[in-house]
Amino acid sequence: MDLAPGRRAAPPRFVLPDVSEKNPERKRTARERLAAERAKQQAAEKRRRALIVGATALGVLGLTAAVGVIAANAGKDGGAASGPVAAPARTGGADGLAIPVGEDGAKATLTVWEDFRCPACKSFEDVYRPTIHELTDSGKLKVEYRLVTLIDGNMGGSGSRKAAGAAACAQDAGRFRDYHDVLYRNQPREADDAFARTSRLVELAGRVDGLDTESFRRCVRSGAREGWVAKSNAAFEKGDFPGTPTVLLGGTNISADRSMSPAKLKRMVEAANKA
Repeated sequence: MDLAPGRRAAPPRFVLPDVSEKNPERKRTARERLAAERAKQQAAEKRRRALIVGATALGVLGLTAAVGVIAANAGKDGGAASGPVAAPARTGGADGLAIPVGEDGAKATLTVWEDFRCPACKSFEDVYRPTIHELTDSGKLKVEYRLVTLIDGNMGGSGSRKAAGAAACAQDAGRFRDYHDVLYRNQPREADDAFARTSRLVELAGRVDGLDTESFRRCVRSGAREGWVAKSNAAFEKGDFPGTPTVLLGGTNISADRSMSPAKLKRMVEAANKA
């Protein structure tokens, strides 16, 4: 599994693991789909870099215009959210920037840096979700989700930040995992900033039992958790990670392991529990 970015100079890569070793045709089709997503993200990165280079080439006379471009896009970058850093309930990690799922006493910890607008993140979730749920429900694995707003910066918009903020509001209600899964199952096209609409985020909350309450709606509409999301994204930027999704098992980056699969992850977690 080679999970890689939408923000670095190198083109994003996501080598889908063996979804089914007995079905090579399905595996090949999945890899072709991921290759197409990689090409789209690479094109977006080239457009963004071309804009930066073009603004720089304007020189002194173009400085004001360049600053205008930066200012106009500042509010669209997930890291540009203003307001207090109000963390959701029951956060984890030494920095308080992780949303934990699973038993605190689990002997294996999986850290997942994700962006709700990231197509490769959706692919990871679609393939690994059943295994991760099985391992967390059995008490063998704890997952620490760390929310990133990388696509907002690459493609423009605020859907990554808004969706992450809504997911943090769902954590307040004790419904993070279910809402997290609903967001990925209903992820819009990468260029479609549908998650920027609070009405859409509230609508999706209706698919999670007990989540669509007045307190949740107020939390989402006010952006109460978006300052915390911006802090999480800043930690990602400082972490020198290759991109999203970045997946760590016990602190070891398993994202670049091309042999990784749900079955292999399960074996690794079970080995950690036996140890």
